[in-house]
Amino acid sequence: MTVLLTGGAGYIGSHTAVELLNNGYDVIIADNFSNSVCEAVNRIEQITHKKIKLINADFTNETDVNNLFADNHVDAVIHFVGFKAVGESVKEPLKYYENNVGSTIILLKYMLKYNTKHLVFSSSATVYHPNNPIPYIESMQTGCTNPYGWSKLMSEQIMTDTAAANPEMSVVLLRYFNPIGAHPSGLIGEDPKGIPNNLMPYITQVAVGRREFLSVYGNDYPTHDGTGVRDYIHICDLAEGHLAALNYCINNKGTEIFNLGTGQGYSVLDIVNAFQTANNLTIPYKIAERRPGDIAEFYADTSKANKVLGWKAKRTLEDMCKDSWNWQKNNPNGYKNE
Repeated sequence: MTVLLTGGAGYIGSHTAVELLNNGYDVIIADNFSNSVCEAVNRIEQITHKKIKLINADFTNETDVNNLFADNHVDAVIHFVGFKAVGESVKEPLKYYENNVGSTIILLKYMLKYNTKHLVFSSSATVYHPNNPIPYIESMQTGCTNPYGWSKLMSEQIMTDTAAANPEMSVVLLRYFNPIGAHPSGLIGEDPKGIPNNLMPYITQVAVGRREFLSVYGNDYPTHDGTGVRDYIHICDLAEGHLAALNYCINNKGTEIFNLGTGQGYSVLDIVNAFQTANNLTIPYKIAERRPGDIAEFYADTSKANKVLGWKAKRTLEDMCKDSWNWQKNNPNGYKNE
């Protein structure tokens, strides 16, 4: 069975590709490399000893997407394409709607044209209304604080409506929380362009000497230490969640939603302290203003994924911290060989 990973050269896509290849799936990666590099695909092949078909394609370009489906048999799609910086989405909403929602519409259009019926979507916990009690449950009210979240929620709705109108179609919406860590080989990991928007690559870039200190955005939230609390999940656990979701998607019709997280909340300073302890390093930090669109605290209820998918996150916070540092110290400049 051939699975298309849109945006598959990115952080989550690359780890998911490893998991799929190791479990007997054939993989096509399509990416426009706006926030990824070809070297990641070479590393995936190095880890798995399997070849990947790599296609340079922009999913906001209908010609690219039509040609991709016309030239390749695709049984299922895992849709990772999307810009993901909350703060940037507040400043540039049209960029996020055009890319994240536009790519979803075009993808669905050509999936229907070429009779590809199985779709797993990379959604986000940011679709939950901030007034919900925690932990977040899949049935809770949705509603977002930023355009990034809205672009994910709009895409979810578009996919749900498309599946309802096409009864042979199956869609799984994965609302995941905060992936960190890296493959234990140290060959693939998170390699953001520019200043990292996510916490762990910021910490590891400070640790490796690329940045002078970590900026902690806000220390006046109503949490145990004033810094934001999130549900951090090891990237390899998340990749295994995609495999479980794909297997479910192939065997069930309609639309289903699953949270992928650990069910445990950690603050920014909890992560800093855990990283320092796990790796015997010191991470200097400074408190900065809150970022627009951020909320104080959220984490997942994962009982549905545990029960229905037979999936559960099993790696520890120490594993996340050690694997993140293993990736960064072995690749101080990311995928660039300098």
